[in-house]
Amino acid sequence: MNKCSYPHCPRIVTGCCPHGCSFTDEKGPGLVLQVRLRCAAGWIRWFSPGQALRVVLEPTLSSTPRPSVCIEPSPSLRGVRVFIERSGRLTLLATEKVTCFRADGDHGPVPVIYLETSVQSTAPWRRRTVGLKYELTYPRTGASPGQTGPEGDLCRPCNNTELLMAICVSDFVVRGSIQKVSHNSNRQTSLIHVSLTRVYKQHSNMFEQQPTSHWHSMSSPSWSGHISTLLQCRIKPGEGEFLFTGSEHFGNAWLGCAPRFKDFLSMYHSARAARSNPCNFPLD
Repeated sequence: MNKCSYPHCPRIVTGCCPHGCSFTDEKGPGLVLQVRLRCAAGWIRWFSPGQALRVVLEPTLSSTPRPSVCIEPSPSLRGVRVFIERSGRLTLLATEKVTCFRADGDHGPVPVIYLETSVQSTAPWRRRTVGLKYELTYPRTGASPGQTGPEGDLCRPCNNTELLMAICVSDFVVRGSIQKVSHNSNRQTSLIHVSLTRVYKQHSNMFEQQPTSHWHSMSSPSWSGHISTLLQCRIKPGEGEFLFTGSEHFGNAWLGCAPRFKDFLSMYHSARAARSNPCNFPLD
């Protein structure tokens, strides 16, 4: 790889590698290593890091405009500055926690991550490995943790169209009640503790089924778990039964839509009668 001035460096184009993409700088400091990734989620590992790594995320699975990308740093990322690139400008991100941002700028809906190491790198530093996880998400499937950039109306209740789509495309769709809500001002998040009577869909074991005692072997199964949302949404405990939908970020559930279940049923029956429901929902 020859020395060059950003943005005219040679590019390494890779395919989809959800279990980890690894890159090595072989020609010493002063280079910007550029890569393009086609996965909507995965690991990035940077061996013997040079001066900078520029990562363009171009998943081919969705044409939905303006995705968000969530970054979960590993402990090895200490000492590395992480930026997002918008309209040719770099905005520094916090690397102490999961952070998300919206894609926009010159690259349209294509997210760009920029990692920068110290120019004064020493030999031991050059032999280290740094890494992070990333996930792309799309509007209204879940409020994103640590959202950076235009906030829009992430806390607004879903309208009927968004709700009908949410039951089709969300990472989880569950039914139950709110036990309590706890808040974390440091992380700017709220945690909704839920007790569930039905799990329609979940990608992983975010919600755990509760053991049934011998004396209650005929009772209906139940699940419990936690759903995160942004502190700015000011979530409060509410009585009654809700339908919760949302997205999964690094194994954690994040809230998307949460209508009262009776209101959802009324809306869904009307949509099905008008044949405007994009997918079927189990009514048993």
